[in-house]
Amino acid sequence: MKFYLLVLTCCLSLHTYAQVNKPKKLQAGIELDVLPYATGGYFGAGWLGKDVWRVRALTAFVKKPDWSTKKEFSNHQIHAYALVVDRFLKKDWKGWWAGAGVVYWNSTIQTDAKIQTAQFNNLLLNGSIGYNITLCKHVYLSPWASLNLKLAGDKNVLVDNKIYTLPTINSEASLKLGYTF
Repeated sequence: MKFYLLVLTCCLSLHTYAQVNKPKKLQAGIELDVLPYATGGYFGAGWLGKDVWRVRALTAFVKKPDWSTKKEFSNHQIHAYALVVDRFLKKDWKGWWAGAGVVYWNSTIQTDAKIQTAQFNNLLLNGSIGYNITLCKHVYLSPWASLNLKLAGDKNVLVDNKIYTLPTINSEASLKLGYTF
């Protein structure tokens, strides 16, 4: 009888070990971000990942508040497209994460006189951090912040006889709502 109990215990232990160490399959999710919607724009992201890594593709339209735009300029609007790689410190997409990637901004801006609208484009390098908070099995919140370093693109944009230059470093912060499939 002891032998059968020992064999049963070993089998159950191996089964449990196999379940814990079984490689996770590719996971996917979607995200919405509060900031673009708060400014009258939109945001949508989709991601694929495995273990502690994920790749996100996103698009957004942001109407930057005038207080965040260089003095004498207003109505700065950005259509953004990005591809970012994130790494979590913990598995299962919980807790702290850090990411990096490339961002393309297709922007328009006006002076305070609002006579002309200038269009310009920039390529940026993004670095971001955030923290995923699980609300229920598939839903999470993620406060985040990032810095975008201008790599290339239009420099001195002429609008209404004034010159606008996108700052070298642009900061962002917001709150995302996500869903893991």
